[in-house]
Amino acid sequence: MDRTISQTVGLSRSQRGLGFWNSIAPTLGLFFLAPLTAEYLIGYSSETFTEMLVGLWLLAPLYGGAAIIIRESARRTGRGWPTIILLSLAFGVFQAGLIDHSLFDPSYQITDSWYNMPNPTYIPALGISSLVALIFVLGHVIWSISAPIAIIETFVSSRMTVPWLDNLGLAIISIEYILPSSINCWFTAIEDQFLPSALQMTGTAIVVSALIALAFSVRLEERPFAARRLPKPWVVGTAAFMLLSLPTIIETACEMLGIPSMFMIDWPGFMINILTIGLLAALTWRWSQSIDWSASHTLSLAGGALLTRAWIAFLLVPFDEAMFYDELVQRTVFLLGVVILLLLAAWKIRADNKRCEAQA
Repeated sequence: MDRTISQTVGLSRSQRGLGFWNSIAPTLGLFFLAPLTAEYLIGYSSETFTEMLVGLWLLAPLYGGAAIIIRESARRTGRGWPTIILLSLAFGVFQAGLIDHSLFDPSYQITDSWYNMPNPTYIPALGISSLVALIFVLGHVIWSISAPIAIIETFVSSRMTVPWLDNLGLAIISIEYILPSSINCWFTAIEDQFLPSALQMTGTAIVVSALIALAFSVRLEERPFAARRLPKPWVVGTAAFMLLSLPTIIETACEMLGIPSMFMIDWPGFMINILTIGLLAALTWRWSQSIDWSASHTLSLAGGALLTRAWIAFLLVPFDEAMFYDELVQRTVFLLGVVILLLLAAWKIRADNKRCEAQA
């Protein structure tokens, strides 16, 4: 997935320089895009745009800081998407287990629709719900880290696979991440009057450490195969959209047909989520090994993920007439924002391709 336009035309020394548009701009873009796709796009909260803007200054270091640290760690060591995905998985476990405690806290953000959610797949020995853990952790992997990285890298094709920050910049971002994470952990523990047990925290730390070690031990050899089986970018995006949407589609269809949908928060629902994510991961890995995998395919994959998040948000619009129109406008604005962002990224790729063709 890291064979990009920059590898085709090569990077000159001037291209490797730390200019604003090549370094600071994409860093800022990722810093602010990650919290939007992680928290606001799905529409869980009923905050106004003003409240979201204020909250962004806490969420940007928390999610954007983590995304930048993960990307820089992978690119500085010459690694690509397997490392980014594994580090994102480590972040998801760390965030849900040790920062906001959502893996273990039974009262974490309880709502009417989630009230019974932790119970059916609850594992007493671990103190977690398998389904909740899967949703929270994979949510961080896909929407908090991987998708925003993929999209922002599209806008800087010449620096897609190289670091953006020097040591000082990375140190500043790291401090900005540590501070809000500590605040979030502290206030969550006070508000919910809950802390994971020592055994739970130790187990979480071991899992996170193992994932990080695995991330930096992965150096997979590229084995490109013939391009005849590589679908068009729009097919890749559609596959991502449909597979990520499938659990919600099944649940919604059952409710519309009057069929009980409780199985979707039980072990059958857990297995459906596992199978859809597993199939998407297998297809992506298979396709990305093609010599013709391009930036357009990566963008389509990320775009399918963001559009999934955007449409599902409309299912969360409240039926309360006083809030309905405000929430509907909010979801619509975010959906249009995603569409515009993807169109701009696609235009950038097209312009880069024309430039490469002109230089060939």
